[in-house]
Amino acid sequence: MTDLTELGVAALRDGVAGGAFTATEVAQAFNAAVEAAQGALNAFIVTTPDAALAAAAKVDAMRAAGQPLGKMAGVPIGMKDLFATKGVQTTAASKILEGFVPPYESTVSQKLWDAGAGMLGKLNLDQFAMGSSNETSGFGKVISPWRKGDDTTPLAPGGSSGGSSAAVAARIAPAATGTDTGGSIRQPAAFTGISGIKPTYGRCSRWGVVAFASSLDQAGPMARDVRDCAIMLEAMAGFDPKDSTSLDLPVPAWEAGLNADLRGKKVGIPREYRVDGLDADVAKSWDDGIAWLKDAGAEIVDISLPHTKYALPTYYIIAPAEASSNLARYDGVRYGLRDLPEGANLQEMYAATRAAGFGDEVKRRILIGTYVLSAGFYDAYYTQAQKVRALISQDFMKAFETVDVILTPTAPSAAFPLGQKSTDPVEMYLNDVFSVPASLAGLPAMSVPAGLSRDGLPLGLHVIGRPLDEQGVLNASLALEQRAQFSAKPGKWW
Repeated sequence: MTDLTELGVAALRDGVAGGAFTATEVAQAFNAAVEAAQGALNAFIVTTPDAALAAAAKVDAMRAAGQPLGKMAGVPIGMKDLFATKGVQTTAASKILEGFVPPYESTVSQKLWDAGAGMLGKLNLDQFAMGSSNETSGFGKVISPWRKGDDTTPLAPGGSSGGSSAAVAARIAPAATGTDTGGSIRQPAAFTGISGIKPTYGRCSRWGVVAFASSLDQAGPMARDVRDCAIMLEAMAGFDPKDSTSLDLPVPAWEAGLNADLRGKKVGIPREYRVDGLDADVAKSWDDGIAWLKDAGAEIVDISLPHTKYALPTYYIIAPAEASSNLARYDGVRYGLRDLPEGANLQEMYAATRAAGFGDEVKRRILIGTYVLSAGFYDAYYTQAQKVRALISQDFMKAFETVDVILTPTAPSAAFPLGQKSTDPVEMYLNDVFSVPASLAGLPAMSVPAGLSRDGLPLGLHVIGRPLDEQGVLNASLALEQRAQFSAKPGKWW
């Protein structure tokens, strides 16, 4: 039999539906792969082999009874540990939530289970989704399955969805959920040679997802290729009355609408993204992408997004401000960690609990956020940042009057060694320079593998689309995927 772990979402779904193999055989194969890799990669915080087998048994029984199967039937996936899962520990990779077992299920995870997917486990991430390298987790770093030739130096899998990207790239999960606040689906996808899409803000419910920055957070799929992402996004998306930012719109048939013919389409190339000192490999992959889209029939248009240079500082005011508000609920009173020194009063318990439970990066962002929201600085920083955010959004709307999608690199470099940037927060934040603008504007954006750097590490290309035009983003990404012919995968060393 084919090695089932080499198959993606579409192949597994169709194979189970067609009787080529059972959902139980698929779950067993991936459970074994997870167990074999966990010690080396640390991609999961909790593994749930029994949940994967139970979901598979249900699918097999439905097929035997001739009942219709869901979009994800027979596909076991990894669930980022930011999504509340009923009866299974949910920590957001923070010690402050260690041991927290939700009595409810997030809307997105419930939609996936309803579509027939099973859960292999809860995936590791940067603590509270704050990070670009998966080094801030309270449960240890995730190690990328990729290596630079014979060099055994551990590489970053990207962040914050580093457990998701590592698991899919290592073939220990066919797909995984991610969340994207400033690039946390797209940058890890680029670092590990997989695909990932952040849909339009509001497409996927945020209910039951541990909040980082509520006006930016958006769930999305991470998988081997564009088609697999389209299938999974269809299962995840949809209106949810429990989320006030959820869009009350029907879910398009994205998989059925896939079409790599871009004749009549215009692709914008923003001149502001050609930053000084742009990595030569990244610049070459971008030029390759432009040529591939031209080959697919698209017209290439030079555009300007003049406020791009302000996007990163704007993001690092707005996101920490929202985080400082959202994370105030972790006080040691209702759930999670409680650090109560002898004789301590309430304020001292708050301080001790947060000092013990939050990591350095989370504390840094809470401090930044509290500062920019404080009485003397609110107008100087936060109000100003919201105005610039509106200008960035207007730049995109103006560009979309003349182009259908925009093409940029996903990240300014290939994966870097763990530890290389963790001592310099600003250098780490610069990883998001290409992904943050689309997040601030709430636009759909996708990363697809473009090729390898001279060191043999994956590079990603980034497609940004109009609001609600996930189909346009998926189609342009499919055109890139077909021409890039990316088939590289990490050599198995674990």
